[in-house]
Amino acid sequence: MAGRITAIRVQQRNPDRANVYIDGEFAFGLELIEAAKLSNGQVLRDEEIAALRVIDEIGRAREAALTLLAHRPRSKSEVVQRLRKHGYPEPAIDAAMERLEQAGFVDDLAFAEYWVRNREQFRPRGRYALRQELRQKGVESSVIERVLQDLDESDSAYRAAMQQAAQWSRLDEASAHRKCSSFLQRRGFGYEVIQEAWARIQAERTTDDSSLEESEDAIRWDRER
Repeated sequence: MAGRITAIRVQQRNPDRANVYIDGEFAFGLELIEAAKLSNGQVLRDEEIAALRVIDEIGRAREAALTLLAHRPRSKSEVVQRLRKHGYPEPAIDAAMERLEQAGFVDDLAFAEYWVRNREQFRPRGRYALRQELRQKGVESSVIERVLQDLDESDSAYRAAMQQAAQWSRLDEASAHRKCSSFLQRRGFGYEVIQEAWARIQAERTTDDSSLEESEDAIRWDRER
């Protein structure tokens, strides 16, 4: 119902928001930029109060999304699902997401690039696995293909295998090959890429073994002198 604003107080826990009281009772909260448009003693009609409560819902949804995004970049779908889980109404979610996208806080292309870059640095994966992960995050296929088009799968597979190579160093070649292939398949790499990675690993192992043999021969020759 209509009423008169009797107090506008900055929130103690969030100094960027203010609580608005109507006829001595808490009515809603607002971001300071919105609360600054109001004044003590101002009379608000029913429709004005309803509109301000909608603005409050949008502001709270936006802040909840920003808190989530502070931990790491997320896809639009991830943020929307989290806001729904916390009970924000769809109109507030839509409005909050529009603002966040306009400000660049939510950007599925930037998120997908971040995701692939992070995987490449710490846990390299093939296109298939990355494609599946990004789809699960709600990223559109066109965006996924765009970020994956320049991925060097052969190099990614080699680096992924090298992270585990020490575990296979004492195995015979056939067993090591099986272990490597199985591991890379789980990481989403295809047959040809796996074989390229294995060939590279084998070439390096052969070179290392030859260097070791040459060093041992040189040591024996020095001793014999």
